[in-house]
Amino acid sequence: MLFDSFQSWLAEVKENNQKLFSPVLQYEIVQKNKKEEDIWIGVERAYQVMKEAVETGLTTNMQSRSGMVNNSGKKVATSSITVLSPEFTMLISGALGAKEVNSCMGRVVAAPTAGASGILPGVLTTVQKIHNLPDRKIHEGLLIASGIALIIEQNASLSGAVGGCQAETGSAACMAAGAVVYMLGGDETQVFNSVGIVIQCMLGLICDPVAGLVEVPCIVRNASAASIALAAAQMALSHVDAVIPVDECVQALGEVGQNMETMYKETALGGLAATTTGKAIAKRVLIQDIEMLD
Repeated sequence: MLFDSFQSWLAEVKENNQKLFSPVLQYEIVQKNKKEEDIWIGVERAYQVMKEAVETGLTTNMQSRSGMVNNSGKKVATSSITVLSPEFTMLISGALGAKEVNSCMGRVVAAPTAGASGILPGVLTTVQKIHNLPDRKIHEGLLIASGIALIIEQNASLSGAVGGCQAETGSAACMAAGAVVYMLGGDETQVFNSVGIVIQCMLGLICDPVAGLVEVPCIVRNASAASIALAAAQMALSHVDAVIPVDECVQALGEVGQNMETMYKETALGGLAATTTGKAIAKRVLIQDIEMLD
């Protein structure tokens, strides 16, 4: 690894007069033992799958066997009421749609996990359309997002089972925010500042999947995390200071995850999963599973 913290990533870039994505690209080349061209092809393929997930989620029937997934992305996209703007509706519907593809056993990019697979697709496709960005800039942004995930993984966690939803959708929102700031011309400090702001917004969020399925509340949290990512990007690009350095924010993320009760970390024993309705759904899903086996 050329870096294991945001501070060392910045030092690597400054020392070698590199673009921010360059150390991540070099890491990928070494890890995969491939040429640079092959890495770019892989990133391009990943973004294509993200775009297809959004499209599938908004054009195909997205209903899960549990009944908890029921075309949320399409409902938002076709709603007669627009709360803020068509672009905001595009963001929310894209994040919902892509995540519903995952919940309905479709093809997604785990970015960084399948449970958070709607956030980057929703954010990146929306920002690309609004700003007419070339695919190459999106691909560079995805490398930035990968670098952010690498640091969080080393110093905290990307897993809901280990660190709660703050670690899963929170990390994806960090990745999305940093990528957007980079793609819109923000400097390194602004990119990292956006990550710190996201963590501050999502710190402490539990993981409480109803019936143990990555559907409720996971899908709607992908949409809310996408919104937080763009809010953080806007603040960072406007020179709003996170005050707490990003590496310290990541440390806090890890600390909170370690001290979070087990029932709030993907066990379906607490939070929404433990509500009366949540338990009833879990019982119904279990009966369905038993009947299917019979």
